[in-house]
Amino acid sequence: MNRFAFIIHPLDPKRDVQRKFPLLGKVLPVPLINFFSTFFPAVYLSKVEGVTSQATGEQVEGWLLACPLTAARMLELPERIVYHKVIQTGRLAERLGAQLLGLGAFTSVVGDGGLTIARALDVPVTTGDAYTIAVAVDALLEAARAVGLPVERVPAAVVGASGAIGRVCASLLAERVEHLILIAPRRSELERVASALRSHSAARLSLSTEVTDVAQARMVLTVSSAARAIIRPEHLAPGSVVCDVARPRDVSAMVAAVRPDVLVIDGGVVSVPGPVDFHFDFGLPPGMTYACMAETMALALEGRLEDYTLGKQIERWRVDEISAIARRHGFTLGGFRSFEKPVSEAQIEAVRRVVAHHYPPA
Repeated sequence: MNRFAFIIHPLDPKRDVQRKFPLLGKVLPVPLINFFSTFFPAVYLSKVEGVTSQATGEQVEGWLLACPLTAARMLELPERIVYHKVIQTGRLAERLGAQLLGLGAFTSVVGDGGLTIARALDVPVTTGDAYTIAVAVDALLEAARAVGLPVERVPAAVVGASGAIGRVCASLLAERVEHLILIAPRRSELERVASALRSHSAARLSLSTEVTDVAQARMVLTVSSAARAIIRPEHLAPGSVVCDVARPRDVSAMVAAVRPDVLVIDGGVVSVPGPVDFHFDFGLPPGMTYACMAETMALALEGRLEDYTLGKQIERWRVDEISAIARRHGFTLGGFRSFEKPVSEAQIEAVRRVVAHHYPPA
């Protein structure tokens, strides 16, 4: 049986620390949690059992481990300290017997996208970004169809289009839509992305350095590296669908509170094949995980115990390959969630009515 490990870390300090240490998470204020996270060792969370391939019937097992650094500390601390903490957690995975290590959340994007971490460890490493891309694009298109948007005709936008994940998301969407808006802070980088897309796509491309231009789109995939919410309620057009892949989130929680005519979905939620038991609550319903963790599991089921998605240049072929591997073993989209809550039929219907007004059936 192949064995994997996956590293997570606190994104919401009080909530996530309480999942493992209820008293500490309840008593300590956020500034102290952020401070003490620098000195805490790697944390063993649980054993993962029951992941079963639909293609072969074989199972894999693994471990959930926590790098103690909060998201705020990862952004504040020198890169070498963050690397040290992640590598320390990776060595715990090696001692447990993991044959493949997945990096979750900020541990996958710090510095050079896992390359330095992989060089420091004996166990092969993947960031999970390739499958995250595939799932995010599929989720956006499926949600758009659910509310009645004619996906081939409505404008789409990628926020963070010049980043490692954004570039490949843009490549996939450019083959499915007529008009794609690429949004990122630097025009020169957007020009390079657009030049690459024009070589294989007929989509009309618009470039913007202003996030407010998401108002021109009806399908938005956002994956910026901003440290705060950058998409506010007034930025979105009625009847829009937004897939937020970024962590911390790009989309303000105010959107869900005041814009019932807009559907925001969390990117990258996947249903795991088999009677999986994580033995730890990391915020998703039973049987569900994030696409980055699912990539690690799928590679273990496939026997691909090797460095996989690493670095800031993610190849399109790798996204296509891991998507096929995951599909063969039985990983599927895990339904729609919005700000970590299931999307109700009433939410979809509210947006569907707005879409029907703007895009009446032919």
